[in-house]
Amino acid sequence: MTTDSHALHTDAGGHGHDVHGGAAHGSLKSYLIGFGLSVILTAVPFWLVMTGAITDKAITALIVLVLAAIQIVVHMVYFLHMNTRSENGWTMMAMIFTVVMVVIALTGSLWVMHHLNVNMMPVHDMSQMP
Repeated sequence: MTTDSHALHTDAGGHGHDVHGGAAHGSLKSYLIGFGLSVILTAVPFWLVMTGAITDKAITALIVLVLAAIQIVVHMVYFLHMNTRSENGWTMMAMIFTVVMVVIALTGSLWVMHHLNVNMMPVHDMSQMP
């Protein structure tokens, strides 16, 4: 079998299709770098929240959100192989779209949670009841 026959598959009509689409594929080194960064970007926020290393909860939440956004980009670059060179830059457009959608989702979620917290009914101290 030749190298081309591995990437070329024939459908029922006898037409060949390129499975890979000419996109770049990662090496073992790039996958290991992506995996290592993903582990670090997961472990650091977990450690921050579980140990209470930073006493200000707003700063901790901001750090966790920033690290989550960085982790999304790491996954897109190292595992989805999005860069400016492949597919005539369309993957960069997909990355920009994803970043915009993540920003909208994160800010919308924080806005909703903030307003839910502000508008909650006050908690009554039941120990003072006769």
